[in-house]
Amino acid sequence: MKILAICGSLRAASLNAMLIRALIRLAPADIKITAYAGMATLPLFNPDLDLTPPICVLDLKAQIAATDVVLIASPEYAHGVTGVIKNALDWTVSSDVFVNKAVMVLNASPRATHADAALREILSVMSGRILETASVTVPLIGAGLDEDGMVGHPEIAEILKAALVNGKAEWKSQQY
Repeated sequence: MKILAICGSLRAASLNAMLIRALIRLAPADIKITAYAGMATLPLFNPDLDLTPPICVLDLKAQIAATDVVLIASPEYAHGVTGVIKNALDWTVSSDVFVNKAVMVLNASPRATHADAALREILSVMSGRILETASVTVPLIGAGLDEDGMVGHPEIAEILKAALVNGKAEWKSQQY
């Protein structure tokens, strides 16, 4: 199974980026996770550019289309999704890359319920299929863990490994 992991934060010390890197390290050999590296290059969404989108937008769409599952880990800002993740998703709305695309949603904070719900709603409207068994809230806020700490923490590592295993099983069961 191929997963494209998208972080909804541009912050250098992003907990969500660390979470993605930890997940990559914990993934079993039969699950390949690639971290999307182009978030900072995406311009603000402009529907006038839909017919001739920038190369970075074409690359985002191509990477989503070429993967089995899209994983999104994004913080909550002011009870909503970040502008960064919303902007990236807006660039894909006029295409069909999310139609029936399997999606995992990772939430790094039990308090980030508004963004989690909003992100799920956006993905649902875009016809993405959320893999519920793989979409988990990981209690990282206040834990003081970095990427190494997440990988080495028995409970956190188990949550992440289980999300991947469960997600693969759910994804396979939904293949037509």
